[in-house]
Amino acid sequence: MQWQWMEKVFLWKSILTFRVSLLVCTAGNLSAQATCPDITVTQQLLKEGFHRDLLTKVELGAGDEAIGSCTVAIKEHLPTGLYVDPYELESLQQHNLTEALIIPDTVDVESPEYLATNLAIVVYMKPDPQCACCFKAMLPVHCRYHRPTEDDGEAFALLKSPEILIHCHKSFPSVECWKYSDVEAPCSVRNRHTCHWNNVKYKPVNKEVILQVPVGLKQHGALVCAVTLLTTVLCSSLVLAAVCKYEHFSLVRCSE
Repeated sequence: MQWQWMEKVFLWKSILTFRVSLLVCTAGNLSAQATCPDITVTQQLLKEGFHRDLLTKVELGAGDEAIGSCTVAIKEHLPTGLYVDPYELESLQQHNLTEALIIPDTVDVESPEYLATNLAIVVYMKPDPQCACCFKAMLPVHCRYHRPTEDDGEAFALLKSPEILIHCHKSFPSVECWKYSDVEAPCSVRNRHTCHWNNVKYKPVNKEVILQVPVGLKQHGALVCAVTLLTTVLCSSLVLAAVCKYEHFSLVRCSE
C-alpha cells in the first residue's frame, strides 16, 4: 500500500511539473510575441498592359526611434516573363525617384520569355512621409513577349514575395527578434561596397502577385504573316515610287 501511495504521489508531481513548464513556455512565447512587432509587406501593381509599376510598402510596426538609423531594401526575384530596363532605372535614379541595382548587370530587353533568364533586383526603399515606421519603393517592370498559345491567348507571370533586408547603424530589440539570416549586399546604389544586412521575417499581405500577359493565338499565325508581308510590300512600293518620282529633283538639287 505504501509503495502504491508513493507511486501516485510521484505521478501527480510529474503532472504538476509538466503543467508548470507548459505555462512558463506559453508565457515566454506570448511575451516574445508581444515585444516583437510584425513587419507587414504590401505589393500592388499599377497601370495596365505590358508596362507596369510595382509599388511595395513595408511597415516595420515598431515605434523605436532607432529605426531612423536603419536602411530598408527589398530583393525582388523576377521570373523570365518580366524584366526591368536598366536605362530607365538610370534615368529614375538621376531624378532621385527609384534606386535599384540589377543582378546580373546586363539585361537583354529584347529577349522573349522562353529565352530569358531570371533577374534579381535590390531596391533601396525611401521613408514614407505618411507613416512613421513605413518605407516604400516603386519599381517599373515590363512583360516580355511569350509564345503564342492555342486556347485563350493569355499567359501569366508569377511574382513571388520579396526578401526584406534591413541594415541598422544602431542595435535595438526589434531587429534581433526580426532577424532571420545574415546576407551581404551592396550598401547603396552610390556605394557599391558590401554591407551586412539582416534578412528578416515578415507577414506578407499578399503572398504572390500574378500578371496577366496578352499573347497571340497559334491559329492566327498565317494571317499575321500574310498581313505583315503585304504591309512590307506596300510600304516598300510607296518608298520606291517616291524615289522614282522625285529622282530628277534630287539630282538637280545635288548638282546645285
